[in-house]
Amino acid sequence: MTLGLPDDATDMELVNYWRKYMKENKTVAPVEVPTGLVMENVYRGDDIDLTKIPAPKWHEHDGGYYIGTGDMVIMRHPDTGWINYGAYRVQVHGKKLASVMCSKGKHGNLILNRYKELGQKCPVAVVCGMHPALFMVAGLEIPYGKNEYDAAGGLLGESVETIPGPVTGLPIPANAEIAFEGYVSLDDLIDEGPLGEWTGYYAGGHKKEPAIRVESFMHRDNPVLLGAVPGIPPDDDSFYRCTYRSGAVWNQLEGAGVPEVKGVWSHETGGSRLWLNVSIKQMYPGHSKQAGLIASQCHAGAYANRFVVVVDDDIDPSDMNKVMWAMCTRFEPREGLEVLRGCWSTVLDPMCYGETDPRNARVVIDACKPFGRRDTFPRVVRNSKELDQQILARFKDILPR
Repeated sequence: MTLGLPDDATDMELVNYWRKYMKENKTVAPVEVPTGLVMENVYRGDDIDLTKIPAPKWHEHDGGYYIGTGDMVIMRHPDTGWINYGAYRVQVHGKKLASVMCSKGKHGNLILNRYKELGQKCPVAVVCGMHPALFMVAGLEIPYGKNEYDAAGGLLGESVETIPGPVTGLPIPANAEIAFEGYVSLDDLIDEGPLGEWTGYYAGGHKKEPAIRVESFMHRDNPVLLGAVPGIPPDDDSFYRCTYRSGAVWNQLEGAGVPEVKGVWSHETGGSRLWLNVSIKQMYPGHSKQAGLIASQCHAGAYANRFVVVVDDDIDPSDMNKVMWAMCTRFEPREGLEVLRGCWSTVLDPMCYGETDPRNARVVIDACKPFGRRDTFPRVVRNSKELDQQILARFKDILPR
């Protein structure tokens, strides 16, 4: 409903909404305003107290209190001025102290590395509680160098109103619930974690992450803290992300020249990342393997993937029963399995190579009918559409609608 779709929209309707949105690439730039509801209460210096916000301990064995799960962490690239924001976990450690965890390769991590190269601290603003569209965009693979505020404006159909942070000047949503800003450095690390994460594990453990030295804190009267509670998938977070990521992978497959892609599903039980299904109409020998390999390495599909399964166009990729049936009856293990090593992942992946080497291995499974046997492959035990229509017409008063 946030996207303006009916509440009974199908999985593929949601995927196609995101495909269309990304293809049209609608952007509306944010607009700066002098003030907003987030500035109803503003604190500086010794008046700052993040512990005023009752950040929960989301899971029994979490290592602390996480104010940032459904959040926006805003940074500016020091060379280009590019504004980037993403949903990175933020732990509260004290009245004026927090920490942020950005996986390697994520845009926030790349920006932090650039500040380190320049010998500078990185200005940062953290927003907790915002319009759902802003949070949606925070968790998506917006291309490097593109402003998430522009994308959120395109999604909303109007400019996002922002105020300049009083310390950093970073754009903060004017009507956010809670925000704070300060500086962070890869040379200033503190103990962080663990947090029960989207993979369903306390992966990553207790380790060192960059500290946020907070210099301003603001919130509405009676603010509401937004939480996107990670845990064993599927959950709300993985359901919404899977439709976007499916559309993104679909578009990137087509952008790479893969023809006749009929559907993509980034399965919610894999946290919308670990398992990808791709449906194609086979056009030439090697087509299915090409689709699987590209899906496993395109930007939207590469991070923390484990399985890519390619199926024929008679299989709905969002129907795991049918996908598993295709795997059981069309997959040839001698030719249809590719193991890829040294791929982009994260310490949140419990099967990554190690804490200092967060790569992983993954498999691409070709569960399509062998290309050379398409015409002779055993016929599927399934009615034709014409017979189904005849049955429905004859027994329409008896059959359930």
